[in-house]
Amino acid sequence: MHVLTLIVGVACLFFALLDAFQTVILPRRATGRFRITRIFYIVTWTPWSWFANRVKSERKRETMLSFYGPLSLVLLIVVWASALVFGFSLIFYALGSPFADPLGRTVGLRSDIYVSGTTLFTLGLGDVVPHQYIIRDLVILEAGMGLGFVAMVIGYFPVLYAAFSRREVSISLLDARAGSPPTAVELLRRHSFDGGNAALVLLLEEWERWSAELLESHISYPLLCYFRSQHTHQSWLSALTAILDTCALLISGVQEQPARQAQLTFAMARHALVDLAQVFSLDPIKEMPDRLSEKQFQLVYDQMCQSGVHLCRDAHSPARLRQMRQLYEGYSEALSHYLCMSLPPWVAERPHKDNWLSVARLRAEAETGSTPDDARKLLFDEEHHVF
Repeated sequence: MHVLTLIVGVACLFFALLDAFQTVILPRRATGRFRITRIFYIVTWTPWSWFANRVKSERKRETMLSFYGPLSLVLLIVVWASALVFGFSLIFYALGSPFADPLGRTVGLRSDIYVSGTTLFTLGLGDVVPHQYIIRDLVILEAGMGLGFVAMVIGYFPVLYAAFSRREVSISLLDARAGSPPTAVELLRRHSFDGGNAALVLLLEEWERWSAELLESHISYPLLCYFRSQHTHQSWLSALTAILDTCALLISGVQEQPARQAQLTFAMARHALVDLAQVFSLDPIKEMPDRLSEKQFQLVYDQMCQSGVHLCRDAHSPARLRQMRQLYEGYSEALSHYLCMSLPPWVAERPHKDNWLSVARLRAEAETGSTPDDARKLLFDEEHHVF
């Protein structure tokens, strides 16, 4: 019985330390189906998302889902610490619990857990004294491990939140360039001015680098995928999908546009999307609602033409775009269902208020010399494509 207890205790220490090392320190994707972190997120995310999806209010639902990422980080650290405390206590128990406990005549597992907990968290009261040299050595080992654990936690939080902050900056900047939620049509329409091609190339270059940073940070720390943006209509998944939609439209049928940079951005963004889906063991969804029906495609074509974007309108252009979409939409749908993050439409169903609209109205007044009411009407016609 004591041998079995010793084996279980050593196994708890081994798996807890290995999982913490793979999750926090190892700068690559962690592997293994029976990792503590993987089991933890499977057990906790499914019921959490189920209850959140039962909330009718969209704002309250997003608030509840936004709590999960930071809260799961704290709970995961608690799980690691508990595994270490329990593992050392089982080792003490297997070795006969050679302690002198002033609270009771018999010393058992309860005293072992107390000693292990006070040692790991470097409390060091010294009221329970070990009577064997090997136990003293184990106490020293656990105390050193506790200091390393605290240092790891202190260093873990800044790295995560720095990566999260870098991710969200570009998502916030996309709001003025592609609307909220971002759409490919709106992104191209807002870059249909003189010199807009150069600005669009620069934007795609930035999002190529953003996709590479997303891949590196979120592969190493998959927990960041659960962190949600501060605004309701924004998320890293919707932004990434909108950029893929834009690149697919540029590659398949938009003339006089930066198609070469669109190919590079599309390749990097799709790479990030596919790898992140594989992190959660998600297969692409093959049977899904069509995000761009024939009627919507005609609407996209009309709006692009009205905005001055030259489309390659031939019999094969819808088929080319459909082939491009098949390369990534299945993975986007799988991540959308799993993370409860909605995908952006191709064409905004209704305009949302954003800072760009206010600035555009004021600029329209300055360019035309019109009254605020006339400028507002002009902007309304442009936003609703009334010509």
